[in-house]
Amino acid sequence: MPATAGGIDVRPVVLKLDNVSKEFPGVKALSGVSFDLRAGEVHAVCGENGAGKSTLMKIISGVYQPNGGTVTYKGEPVQFATTLQSEAAGIAIIHQELNLVPHLTVAENIYLAREPRRGWLVDRRRLIADAKRCLDRLGVDIDPNVQVRTLSVAQCQMVEIAKALSLNATVLIMDEPTSSLTEQEAQLLFKVIRDLKAEGTGIIYISHRLDEMAEIVDRVTVLRDGRYISTDDFADLTIDDIVARMVGRSLEDKFPEPTRVPGEDVIFSVSGLTRTGVFSDVSFDIRRGEILGFAGLMGAGRTEVARAIFGADPLDAGTITLDGDALKITDPRSAIEAGIAYLSEDRKAQGLAVKMPVDANLVMARMQAVSNSVGVIDRKQHRDASQRYVDLLNIRTPSLSQPVRLLSGGNQQKIIIGKWLFREPRIMFFDEPTRGIDVGAKFAIYQIMDELAANGIGIVLISSELPEVLGMSDRVAVFHGGRIMATLNTRDTNQEEIMHYASGSGRHAGQG
Repeated sequence: MPATAGGIDVRPVVLKLDNVSKEFPGVKALSGVSFDLRAGEVHAVCGENGAGKSTLMKIISGVYQPNGGTVTYKGEPVQFATTLQSEAAGIAIIHQELNLVPHLTVAENIYLAREPRRGWLVDRRRLIADAKRCLDRLGVDIDPNVQVRTLSVAQCQMVEIAKALSLNATVLIMDEPTSSLTEQEAQLLFKVIRDLKAEGTGIIYISHRLDEMAEIVDRVTVLRDGRYISTDDFADLTIDDIVARMVGRSLEDKFPEPTRVPGEDVIFSVSGLTRTGVFSDVSFDIRRGEILGFAGLMGAGRTEVARAIFGADPLDAGTITLDGDALKITDPRSAIEAGIAYLSEDRKAQGLAVKMPVDANLVMARMQAVSNSVGVIDRKQHRDASQRYVDLLNIRTPSLSQPVRLLSGGNQQKIIIGKWLFREPRIMFFDEPTRGIDVGAKFAIYQIMDELAANGIGIVLISSELPEVLGMSDRVAVFHGGRIMATLNTRDTNQEEIMHYASGSGRHAGQG
């Protein structure tokens, strides 16, 4: 409970921003934003993609310098020139986009540039022990000696959190910390957050999962289009209130009314898929016009199965059938040619060429369709094809030549969908498709998925958000320990039953 006197919160303000503004060439990212953070408080900052949340956090942590306004930390005006300066002062940030060095170990990443030393040498034993303590505090079983490149996105997220915890910060900024975590893993993080609050740490919390905030958040500030909208005690608001302030309108429904009508005929089937030590005897079907959900805890095998079907990882056994034809998939190229598309959970690293423009990204999966017989790109076909998917998917971009890295997460995800639609796939795997995407953009992605299924494309939705799985899927395959424990009709199940199987409590039930 907050420290109060006469109903007034008397916890000291550790961080304060007054009338902060930030401009980039042609863009006013922040305009006169004010904000304060108290010791031992979780203060949420909410807003759609492009509202200015990340820009504000980068100003606090020294990545950007403000064009106007002041930042006060522990009662003194500050202007950090680098993140190293802000970290040294006691401000740590967990970035939405993972900021790890793949070829270094987990321990080396956690203490990068801060390694404990014995004389001139790194004290390896202490490095491993300190890293393990940070990981144990999060309740995760990750070997501090393994290289980060071997970890899943969810495990990398936990390493990022452990890295921030190792700084023992006065102010901790969490930018989408649960975006790739399951409900159970998020609960472990919330326990750590409550412990940090009790120790007096001030936490700035950014998340598009508004429902989870009720467990930990004290106050909430809403930004819209780079401008300050409001600050209130979280207990005085409803989720609908927050959403309405974020988007400037009310959102009645979280999920679209389905237009698809799943049929009985099976269009895609896998049987006995096995990759030794990763998953075993995985079998499932997809019916025409159906969205099949994959649910499970971190490391359950959901993404690993999708990657193997797509040919990104090898299979030791099993068969894959599409429209009655057995497929021989040896690599992603053969999967793509067979009509299978995979939208990776790490869209920037594995789904986009972020430094390239919108039009190049939209056609890169099928360059031959916009090239002549000798491989020279036909500029008109290239432009027309790109514009078709910008219009079809309502991609918000100033031009086709805009670098993808400058677009919001929702528009980046739409570009990946457009890229695969240009290939005319028959099966699409959506792996965490709304990770780090605001509520308005989520609804647009859901509508696209429903329309694709209604047009006969088989869809697999892999998501750590159980409400998303239940809201969008017709059936859900629940994974545990590399196996499908049960396949359930979503209209007849609930989150409790799914978690029962996901935690391994239920017996192996195969397909439903």
